[in-house]
Amino acid sequence: MKKKDIKILLVDDEPDILEIVGYNLTTEGYQVITAENGIQAVKKAKKEKPQLIILDVMMPEMDGIEACEQIRKIDSLDKTIITFLTARGEDYSQVAGFDAGADDYITKPIKPKVLVSKVKALLRRFKDEELSENIVKIGSLVINRDEYKIELKGEEIILPRKEFELLSLLASKPGKVFKREDILDKVWGNEVVVGGRTIDVHIRKLREKIGDDYFKTVKGVGYKFVE
Repeated sequence: MKKKDIKILLVDDEPDILEIVGYNLTTEGYQVITAENGIQAVKKAKKEKPQLIILDVMMPEMDGIEACEQIRKIDSLDKTIITFLTARGEDYSQVAGFDAGADDYITKPIKPKVLVSKVKALLRRFKDEELSENIVKIGSLVINRDEYKIELKGEEIILPRKEFELLSLLASKPGKVFKREDILDKVWGNEVVVGGRTIDVHIRKLREKIGDDYFKTVKGVGYKFVE
C-alpha cells in the first residue's frame, strides 16, 4: 500500500494539535482526516476506514477511551491500528487505553519528526499484518493468495480457482468449523450451485491433492482445516 492510499484519522479537541500534527503527516504524504471529539471519531472511522487512528484521551462529549471501545466493535475496522495521545504521567490513561483495545500510545508533547517516525513504525505493523494475510504458512503448506498458488513440501501445486478459494477459506482459521452455508456464501456467492454436494466434491479433490489429514468433516455442520 502506497503512502497516498494510507488514511490516518487524527482526533483531538485542541485545534493547534490538529493543525500541527495534521500538517506534518500530510507533508509526509498521508491522507489525514480530523475529528474534534469521540463521537465524530467513531462516525468518521466508520465512513473512511483509516489504517491508523491517533486518538486523544481527554475530549468532550465522548472521550478517547469510550471512542476506542466503540471503534473496536466495528468489524470492518478490526485491522485498524489505534494509538492514544496521552499527557506525560497519565499512567491510568495508558492502561485504560490498552484495556479498551488500543495498540500503542504516544506521549505528548512530542516533536513532529519523532511523531512521524512513530507513525511509520505503527504502519509497518499494518503492512506486516497485510502481508501475513496474503501468505499463509501452515507446516509444510504455503498458500499465496496474491498469486493463487500453493506449495506443499517445497513443490508447487496448481489448483482450480474454486478449490484454491475453498482451501484458502478453511486454512484462514485452522480448527474453526465452517458451516456449509457459510462456505457456499463465501466461495460461490451468488453463483448458481448444483447442490450441497458441490462442496463435498471439491473437498474430495483437495484431499487427493494435498492430503486427507488436513481436512475434517463435522457431520451435519461443515468442514474444518486441521494443522
